[in-house]
Amino acid sequence: QLVDSGGGLVQAGASLRLSCAASGGTFNWYVMAWFRQAPGKEREFIAAISRTGDNTHYQDSVKGRFTISRDNAKNTVHLEMISLKPEDTAVYYCAAIQSVMIPTTAPEYDYWGQGTQVTVSS
Repeated sequence: QLVDSGGGLVQAGASLRLSCAASGGTFNWYVMAWFRQAPGKEREFIAAISRTGDNTHYQDSVKGRFTISRDNAKNTVHLEMISLKPEDTAVYYCAAIQSVMIPTTAPEYDYWGQGTQVTVSS
């Protein structure tokens, strides 16, 4: 089970930290990722992190602004977001897949959080 939290309403340029708490499995067997979905759009890949945390992958539009991290001792994954823009507005979802590779498409992930809303006003 994945539980997302940390979303909110912020102004452009602000920062937010999203968290995802995992339970019910061996956390360090799973690649963890964040996706987002804006109204009327498909769910898009944002960032992913390998099982040990030593390898990360980002969508180009968030590189330099978003940082994914994980704490395998606490079964949590975080997404630190800075310099937020109105186009970052979406529901953000944590996802997990038991894999040695780092998938970047939504259908490849098996487990999903409930989502947390991020709204960035201009």
